[in-house]
Amino acid sequence: METHRKKRLEIVIEAPVVDRLLSLLDRAGVTGYTVTPALSGRGREGAWRREGLVTEAGRMVVVMTVLDPSRVDAVLEQVYPLVARQIGILTVFDVDVIRADHF
Repeated sequence: METHRKKRLEIVIEAPVVDRLLSLLDRAGVTGYTVTPALSGRGREGAWRREGLVTEAGRMVVVMTVLDPSRVDAVLEQVYPLVARQIGILTVFDVDVIRADHF
């Protein structure tokens, strides 16, 4: 089966700012993404867990999207300023997809 090289952006960010992030992705022309809760992790400040948090503050989510490589820089220019001000990380992966016309 033929595959096509794309880029996957994965952004782990605080839940209270996810709507702003999604708005930036929409304005950048990103046509699809998935948002999932991050349950626990470990970072520079130590371990954390979603369990037991009373408010959205401190909760983390993962936003994932797949893009054509030619669009990555433009999208990163839009979202990085927000991510840089928040707790979180932004990673870029090479991925192969089967349905190239979806991205």
